[in-house]
Amino acid sequence: MTPSIEAAVKLAKLLDTTVGYLLGENKNAELLKDPTMLKRLQDIDSLPIEDKNGILYALDNFLKAAKLKTL
Repeated sequence: MTPSIEAAVKLAKLLDTTVGYLLGENKNAELLKDPTMLKRLQDIDSLPIEDKNGILYALDNFLKAAKLKTL
């Protein structure tokens, strides 16, 4: 049985994801299946906005440094 587009949209909203993700159209779908990574993202998301922005800023800098090391 194939759900209607409306049902797929409602399901995606209920699961806090996208219809594309439900259809497997996300290249990074496996990333969010990693329980450790998902827990970290949820922990960051639950923080106050100032803390969240600080962590994301620091993470961006760590990522930038790691990418420079591989060049």
